[in-house]
Amino acid sequence: MTGSTGTPQRHEGWRWAPRRMAQGAAVSMLVAAVVGTAAIGGTGSGGRGSRSKSTTTTTTTAKLAATATTTSTAPTTAATEASDDVADDAGTAVKERADFGSKFAEWNTTRNVLRTELNLTMGPAAAQRSGVKGTGIDVALIDTGVAPVKHINTADALVNGPDLSLDRQAGMPASVDGYGHGTHLAGIIAGRDAGVAPGSRIVNMKVGASDGAVDVSQVIAAIDWTVAHRKDAGMNIRVINLAYGTDSEQLYTASPLTHAVESAWRNGIVVVVSAGNDAGALTNPATDPYVITVGSVDTNDPYNAADDALAPFSAVGTAARGVDVLAPGTSITSLRVPAGMVDTLYPESRAVFDLYTKGSGTSQSAAWVSGAVALLLQARPELTPDEVKALLRTTARPLTGVAANAQGGGVIDITKALATPTPPNSKQTFKKSTGTGPIEASRGTAHLSADDGSILSGEIDVMGQAWVGSTWAPKSTAGTAWSGGTWNGNTWAGSDFDPSLTVDGVVWSARTWRSASWNARTWRADLWAARTWRSELWAARTWRGDGWA
Repeated sequence: MTGSTGTPQRHEGWRWAPRRMAQGAAVSMLVAAVVGTAAIGGTGSGGRGSRSKSTTTTTTTAKLAATATTTSTAPTTAATEASDDVADDAGTAVKERADFGSKFAEWNTTRNVLRTELNLTMGPAAAQRSGVKGTGIDVALIDTGVAPVKHINTADALVNGPDLSLDRQAGMPASVDGYGHGTHLAGIIAGRDAGVAPGSRIVNMKVGASDGAVDVSQVIAAIDWTVAHRKDAGMNIRVINLAYGTDSEQLYTASPLTHAVESAWRNGIVVVVSAGNDAGALTNPATDPYVITVGSVDTNDPYNAADDALAPFSAVGTAARGVDVLAPGTSITSLRVPAGMVDTLYPESRAVFDLYTKGSGTSQSAAWVSGAVALLLQARPELTPDEVKALLRTTARPLTGVAANAQGGGVIDITKALATPTPPNSKQTFKKSTGTGPIEASRGTAHLSADDGSILSGEIDVMGQAWVGSTWAPKSTAGTAWSGGTWNGNTWAGSDFDPSLTVDGVVWSARTWRSASWNARTWRADLWAARTWRSELWAARTWRGDGWA
């Protein structure tokens, strides 16, 4: 990478030896995040959530890798206990993934990639020194939640939207990340230690359960809530980070999911989505031409731009719709959730004296771009989503020998983007999505199943409510799909913030939106066979930062 070569901060760590493959066991289990732990690095005070072995199995198997550096001390007690549970189901899991760890072995690099290094070499550090830190910009993170850990659990760094996940319905504390994915991305975007935009604030929109379970209807509901509340008192949501996607082949012009992200875009929110991690087709909604679709660059040595390469897992799309830009996505260190799912299954992912976690994937790249967008919008708040996208694409640095659809403009250049006038004719004129296609088609192969073998499919949402796209789509476009705590005819959340900073026994510095119990039939997170965040079992491409490396 280009730029200054200052010494990285000691608190984020130094270079490490080559990594080995982590052989994480694949099971269905719910692991609670560290509840009430304000500082990372100590022993988590949380514990295990409820767990039940599922009698159903996934319909397809992913052969993916989890890569990791072995620098950690002994696991916490909670992690050790959870590991014992993992062993119970390991035999079946090993058979299902006989060549586990081989497909993406090339994700390995020889070292951690520190956020501080990337900030120095890719422009954020210079912007931050000039006072551009993303201050005043809210980034809605639609993901697995955020844990109340050090460097993110402050009132200026985090606000909790409604918890729309199955964890909440299974009795888990509202908004807490029990998986580790959302917290990792939050640290990349807005971590007060080394985030790209450490002055921005995360709006925590939890939809993914601690085992990764989620339905597309929950994601759409979260997008709609973000649009409806983007300008609430004390809120300024200008960015959505959506590191989620399904393998749906539904046309973007009909898909409810693409319609939802387009509605956010047309209501002034820059939507940043991950391209996908299967080195081929883009996921849905990354196929939508309006949003910013982000692929991954392997920076190798962050101080040497000449060795930058397209990450081998990064989705490339087609000539008709490819990636828009690239950003760092290999072995990125960020905030860790002690005793979370990633931390338990992949203890080797712990990095820098166990203070952080390493992760690889286009999820991490999307988070990097979301932070960059926050910087741009603080410096130039008048920019529209179309103008932000045009700036990032036209100022990016192309990689030699990489196809246009695989990289778009190339590797984003924050310094150049901040200094470049808005390109003329930035307005996008693609055909718009109607959103009236079947929601079932938006799911692709990512279906949820319960302990009784029931599959969530067809024209219903996660509550079993009938889905009528022609009724929902105009409301989504207008930003009125939510009425108080009601969405698609059912109560999904409360209608205001909880005045207490202690919610469900968790002490937050951030405000938390009231959650609600769902009266309709739900799909308990600890019983699901469809693990849509779980990279080691689920082939439907969803949130995955597939390499916990």
